[in-house]
Amino acid sequence: MNFQGLLDLSGWGYFWAAILLTHITIASVTIFLHRAQAHRALKLHPIASHFFRFWLWLTTGMVTRQWVAVHRKHHARCELEEDPHSPQQTGIASVLFGGAFLYRKEAAKRETLEAYGHGTPDDWIERNVYSRYVFLGIGLMLVTDLILFGLVGLAIWLVQMVWIPFWAAGVINGVGHYWGYRNFETEDASRNIVPFGLIIGGEEMHNNHHAYGVSAKFSNKWWEFDVGWLYIRLLEVFALAEVRRVAPRTDRAAAKREAAEPWPAMDTELLSAIVANRFHVLKLYGNRVVRPVFRAACKDEPGAAKKRLRGLRRQISTEDTAVARIGDQQLSRALEGNQTLCTIFEFKQRLKALWTHHGNDQAEVLARLQAWCADAEASGIAALQEFADLLRGYRSQLA
Repeated sequence: MNFQGLLDLSGWGYFWAAILLTHITIASVTIFLHRAQAHRALKLHPIASHFFRFWLWLTTGMVTRQWVAVHRKHHARCELEEDPHSPQQTGIASVLFGGAFLYRKEAAKRETLEAYGHGTPDDWIERNVYSRYVFLGIGLMLVTDLILFGLVGLAIWLVQMVWIPFWAAGVINGVGHYWGYRNFETEDASRNIVPFGLIIGGEEMHNNHHAYGVSAKFSNKWWEFDVGWLYIRLLEVFALAEVRRVAPRTDRAAAKREAAEPWPAMDTELLSAIVANRFHVLKLYGNRVVRPVFRAACKDEPGAAKKRLRGLRRQISTEDTAVARIGDQQLSRALEGNQTLCTIFEFKQRLKALWTHHGNDQAEVLARLQAWCADAEASGIAALQEFADLLRGYRSQLA
């Protein structure tokens, strides 16, 4: 018996129907659960907020408080033993193929919900429907798919059920901390896994997100496309969303100066811009200091020595816990014999210490920054001198 649904579609029609339904789900996860609820990067109108909440209840059965708590703990304890889903701790296979089980295990912990689940919806419908009857929505989705698509609806429903567990819990949490490229040298192993953007809503730019966790926009390079950000901008047009925070773009101060005229005195605004954009500062240091200095060091070296120097450059540039296997002391010994390389490594460590001590007295940290720039200018290394000049004019602006 061939049960025909209300919609009589072609094979491709059913395929695109499944893609559309799952895409609405991933958009709901990235916009509502991730950017709005977990990180408060945007504020949604109650109509949009409740639509996303209702849709996620139908298609995933996930409870907002649980998802938010698990995700916030991931950021707070990233790559440590307490991280709910780190492939650096449990292995890539366990997260890629068992990410949903890791999520459910952590979501069941009362201490996780109490510590990280604050500020999530707690109205009547959340307490009495969405959180209480988590499987009812999934059942209603199955009935709806069968009515609309007939027996093909069962296949579409199954795709909907595995979509988030595989792509979000598995690929983003697993591959996104294991393989891909990095725009920012964060202290964790996060990666950007482009070109899966249209499938997972912009979540593939995971390294960008870990660098600026409270940003509503995930893309950073001009060629990166964050489809979730596109939807947020469309919601803004209809007054259904309000962006609270985005990652700042950084540049030198716009004001020009004469060669003999010094930059204005360093102040707390400058210090705050550098600390807030520390991953961008490290990226600039790698591009403006480490790369040109090592390029010059490799210029006249034979093949084996050149290969060794390139390896050392990668080790100096990276903060990745999955890649940086060599300790600072070992790296210092490896650089012995080349004072310039030792110097730029030492200056990078001093630069990182600025935000390590940022919680201390601001006047003391500002003095450290001033001393860093003064020593860099006196180093005799042109790249360091230019970078110190760049830091003196560093300001942040909204993207």
